[in-house]
Amino acid sequence: MTKPKQQVGRTRDEMAIRLAIDIPDGSYDNLGIGIPELVAKYVPKGREFIYHTENGLLGMGPSPEEGAGDPELINAGKRHVTANPGASFFHHADSFSMVRGGHLDLCILGALQVSKDGDLANWSTDAKDAIPAVGGAMDLVAGVKSIYVITKHCTKNGDPKLVTSCTYPLTGRGVVNRIYTDLAVIEITPDGFQLIELSPGVTFDHVQERTDAPLLPVAHN
Repeated sequence: MTKPKQQVGRTRDEMAIRLAIDIPDGSYDNLGIGIPELVAKYVPKGREFIYHTENGLLGMGPSPEEGAGDPELINAGKRHVTANPGASFFHHADSFSMVRGGHLDLCILGALQVSKDGDLANWSTDAKDAIPAVGGAMDLVAGVKSIYVITKHCTKNGDPKLVTSCTYPLTGRGVVNRIYTDLAVIEITPDGFQLIELSPGVTFDHVQERTDAPLLPVAHN
């Protein structure tokens, strides 16, 4: 009987918990579709995050229990969400004025690829059967003050998502500040990928073997 494959690194929820620790208290933040949406569930005690969704809600809360959602209360990815006390609703155009005007502190996005220079590709593989769905991502990476990526370190086929140069259509050049994966937390620096923290039970060599660019070790003071 084949033993189940042992989990290496953090789960999706553990990745979201780890990233939430680094969100500044009182910041205005936008969450992308997929793993980024999980971050809304994990607000460290004593902190407040004001979540924005580009279809016109400021003060978004986490997704409701299955079957308990309001069909008219959704995020930009058409998923049911909740509204925190004091939340406000506004026109789509006003929402993008917030994005393009530099009024959001942080955006958390998923990724297909991130290059060592901070280039982000997160909307299409450019395959013939790919559905173009860039949404508001290009506006977000151009207008939000900081961009964090949360993603599995590799694809389902085992290919690295952290690469020397992106081969997929770009969402933005040099826009990513930090990456949170199941294996590590990595900063984008002028010298490339800088390891900040390894996930529990993960070694530097394990991460480097799965990263298609040199990985700088944790800097010690």
